[in-house]
Amino acid sequence: MIKILTVVGARPQFIKAAMVSRAVRRRARGLRRPQVVEEIVHTGQHYDSAMSDVFFSDLGIPEPCLNLGVRASGHAAMTAEILVGLEKEIRARKPDWTLVYGDTNSTLAGALASAQLNVPLAHVEAGLRSFDRSMPEEVNRVLTDRLADLLLCPTRSAVENLRAEGLTAGLHWIGDVMLDAALAFGAVARRRSPVLMRLGLAPKSYFLATVHRAENADSRLRLGRILQGLDQLSRFAPVILPLHPRTRLRMDEFGLRGLCRRIRLIEPVGFLDMIRLEQEARAILTDSGGIQKEAFFQGVPCVTLRDRTEWVETVEAGWNRLVGADAERLVEAALSAQPGRELQEYGRGDSADRVLDVLLRQSA
Repeated sequence: MIKILTVVGARPQFIKAAMVSRAVRRRARGLRRPQVVEEIVHTGQHYDSAMSDVFFSDLGIPEPCLNLGVRASGHAAMTAEILVGLEKEIRARKPDWTLVYGDTNSTLAGALASAQLNVPLAHVEAGLRSFDRSMPEEVNRVLTDRLADLLLCPTRSAVENLRAEGLTAGLHWIGDVMLDAALAFGAVARRRSPVLMRLGLAPKSYFLATVHRAENADSRLRLGRILQGLDQLSRFAPVILPLHPRTRLRMDEFGLRGLCRRIRLIEPVGFLDMIRLEQEARAILTDSGGIQKEAFFQGVPCVTLRDRTEWVETVEAGWNRLVGADAERLVEAALSAQPGRELQEYGRGDSADRVLDVLLRQSA
């Protein structure tokens, strides 16, 4: 039996961890002594209930054994606070593996704490690169991959990125656990989510947008240009913008509310509601890495509000266009967005089981 300590703190991590946790529970059914035991630590990085609690309930994630309740702002302070808390928990819980996901401050803190205490580290979504070190997420990815004992890659290009960096030990292509989630919850969202009725939206009659990355939300110029573009796009069809707490704060701080006259601003929504909104959008405009892929998984074209992306396959296959913070390009790309070609890069929907298989083989 192996014991895994899973570290999560933000929306994309909740979704990925949900699929691995389901696989752990499925394998344990009927067994007196399960092969894998998991404990989840929530760092509190996303502490707004609309960005955290609702995902645990929608996805059926087991209750965390602990919520660190981090409230620090700023990358250094947040990472340091999480690191202190995780070091204490790893010492107390003595896991065989620490499991981290993605590229957040929680990811990096989990990697540092695990390495300092000599606990093996597995990184799900290893090898992704935007090649833009001005993005905090890129720095977190690179550092976490340097510390990981198992590099669990979602795409073949991620494998090649790590090989090019000389990282070959513990390297595995497992596919993308986000595809597992899309397959598991897509039909559930269609049945259970009332969000279209609640918002009075007809299928394919609206655009869906999200904005939260620091490079956009923390720049008055970039955020203003994006909001201006979304407002212009709203002349052609409604633009639905679930407002991330960071973005709401910056909009008010920068005095940008006047640029949102036509944009339909709503509160953050749960996972099932978000999937349902994605499924029926004409196109999705986002700076989120996870939502770029969710758009593809739901068969919806994507316009990415960044200059670079780690999900290069979606661009190459024609599902995704990069427009940065250019208002005119944003409008043109959204109005002309079309589905791309078939893409088999992300596996078969069994990536969560493959994560566990690799961990068990390494622990044998």
